[in-house]
Amino acid sequence: MRRKLLFGERMLLGDGTEPFNTVIPFRLKGTFSLKDIQHALNQLQVKHPWLKAVIKHDEKNIPWFEVSEKAKIPIRILAKREENDWLEESKNEWYKMFNYKEQPLMRFVWIKGEETSDMMFVFHHCLCDGGSAMVLLDEFLKLLDNPTYDIGLENPILGIQDVVPNEILNSRGQKFKAKFIGRLAATAIKCIPINKKSIDRQSDYLINWKFDQETSKEFISYCKSQQVTVNTFLCATVLKAFEKIRKEKAFNKVSCPVDIRRFANQIKDDHIFAFGLMIVVSLNKKFGFEENLKLMQESVEKKTSKLNPYITMMVMESAHDALTNFTKLLKNGKSSNDCMFSNLGRIQIAHQYKEFSLENIFSPSVIGPLGNTTTMVTSTFRGEMNFSFMGSEGYLPYSDALAIRDEVTKMVKQQLETLAVS
Repeated sequence: MRRKLLFGERMLLGDGTEPFNTVIPFRLKGTFSLKDIQHALNQLQVKHPWLKAVIKHDEKNIPWFEVSEKAKIPIRILAKREENDWLEESKNEWYKMFNYKEQPLMRFVWIKGEETSDMMFVFHHCLCDGGSAMVLLDEFLKLLDNPTYDIGLENPILGIQDVVPNEILNSRGQKFKAKFIGRLAATAIKCIPINKKSIDRQSDYLINWKFDQETSKEFISYCKSQQVTVNTFLCATVLKAFEKIRKEKAFNKVSCPVDIRRFANQIKDDHIFAFGLMIVVSLNKKFGFEENLKLMQESVEKKTSKLNPYITMMVMESAHDALTNFTKLLKNGKSSNDCMFSNLGRIQIAHQYKEFSLENIFSPSVIGPLGNTTTMVTSTFRGEMNFSFMGSEGYLPYSDALAIRDEVTKMVKQQLETLAVS
């Protein structure tokens, strides 16, 4: 089984000389055997063919996913020394290249403790997104608890034809539109002036924090009472924090990934897939914070309703010849947004199992070579909102990142205090 990488996947893969890795850390309480972990990972590969895929290039140097029965998910084991070893190991995993010609684009880390162990899924970002990763984690835990658990079989996506409905993919009008937009974008990208060298991102960092259950519950209730989503409120808060800390260096722009599965029901929850949609949000500086919340929520809904995954994919697939110029623009072009903000929402994975308990899922971290690395990811598990904030000194100094974290936390708590007083 094989398929060509889509435009977005090729962009994330790059030329294979720079890592672009996503790390999913989680904490389990219990005792485990290597044999059971290997069995669970093997069963994941049985269900999901692309977890056995290596990457081969054809005579035109086009990369293909190619399933290999020899490709087993590597496991690295180390002894747990400190409570937060997972933070350092997450950063270590950012930089480790995948030997994708011979091994799968996923590996496993086991930080082994006596009573609790921290474990990590590590993926190349071209393989899957956060939604896919959470499904894999859910299946892994079920298999680890019960080796005979039936997780079914994935009917894998074999190309754009499995995502875009035939009546759109083969429509002369839609094909012409996609090609026209693709050519226009490719020409525009060539004309944009860029630096000869990419920005020196210097040292990278990862900051993790959480809101306790009470704060998380009050915050979610507050957002409902204001008729805004948690995502919108946090975006507004992040923008205000950047404005306060970065002052004239702030861009007043946050980019937010949108799960493509909301619009393309051909992509199932358990599909291994990495393509995403994106919107950009900003504050209107003429208005105060609460007015901005309502305006931003309206803007988010309007922009989201206009997203068209099918034509977007068709445009990108018509522009493979522009990939090199597009990648150069991302790497060497001037940064135009403060950060990427991604909210995975409530993670609906069981906490208690027969043989162990899932104590925590830390929000994923990801870092790559395509321009500004500043990213904030949040997720909610067992009623607690968890945040991962990653970046690089060359884009956002670590001291500023800490100050932004503190400002975001302070603003959320101030809003909750205001609600309590009223």
